[in-house]
Amino acid sequence: DRRNGFYQILMCESDIPLTAVSTPSGMIWEWLVMLQGLKNAPAMFNRCVTHLLRSVRDFAPSYFDDVFIHSRAVNRRSDEEMHTEHLRKLLELMRKHKLYANLKKCIFG
Repeated sequence: DRRNGFYQILMCESDIPLTAVSTPSGMIWEWLVMLQGLKNAPAMFNRCVTHLLRSVRDFAPSYFDDVFIHSRAVNRRSDEEMHTEHLRKLLELMRKHKLYANLKKCIFG
């Protein structure tokens, strides 16, 4: 499970003014990251994550902010060895793209 998933996706610079809200004190706030209330936010989030994790989708398909890793023994490598390798590849890819996991919701086994 990814932590604060939508907030890990940057807004297009041209769309930032469209997120502006005015506070009672007269200040204007604009979102720099995708906020959850946008109409197309879930679809855009899923599209971004699917694209970023496409190289591991054979063993780690994703659905919105969830990723499921499944592994089997291959070429004399045990299930555990393959699973460890798959987990390492996924975590390296997430680090590369600055996608952060919510460790409290992760289940390893």
